[in-house]
Amino acid sequence: MINLLFFLLLGLVIEVSPADNTRIYNLSTLRQEYLKASKDEAAAKRFHKKMAAYEEKHPVRLAYRGASEAVMAKYAWNPYSKLKHVKTAAGIFEEAVGMDETNPEIRFLRFTVEHYIPRYLNLSGNLEADKAAIIEGLKKHPKSGMPTEMAKTIQSFMLTKDHCTEAEKQVIKSIVIN
Repeated sequence: MINLLFFLLLGLVIEVSPADNTRIYNLSTLRQEYLKASKDEAAAKRFHKKMAAYEEKHPVRLAYRGASEAVMAKYAWNPYSKLKHVKTAAGIFEEAVGMDETNPEIRFLRFTVEHYIPRYLNLSGNLEADKAAIIEGLKKHPKSGMPTEMAKTIQSFMLTKDHCTEAEKQVIKSIVIN
């Protein structure tokens, strides 16, 4: 009985293993949570809390941590808090891009954030480079490493509004993603 109690208590003390972190920070789940967070403040707060606890250095997961900071700026009412979240996100995105500069998902996350930042803040300096990396990643799919659903989401997003020039849209439309 004492041995069983010891092992149960030991289990409470042991930190989450990297394998558990991989499960908790599953990319498919993060993608869904980020989408919900971009549309709902309560979801954004949950997502931000979860991602603030992420301390490992996987580049795509790190980019989602940056995205969680950026999405909190959307819901902050104080201009100082908004700017603080955006600047924190920018720093995290720089780190993630530095770790894997050709990853189209990382570049897409940063692009979506920078696209919606007011230009007068001068925090949108990576739009063209990110757009080029995104288009190149779409061209290389599936060898770019992106899941097909993510590639389709990116393709669809890049074809909306003023995200791309007409010439870039034509290139993106010509890319077949299966």
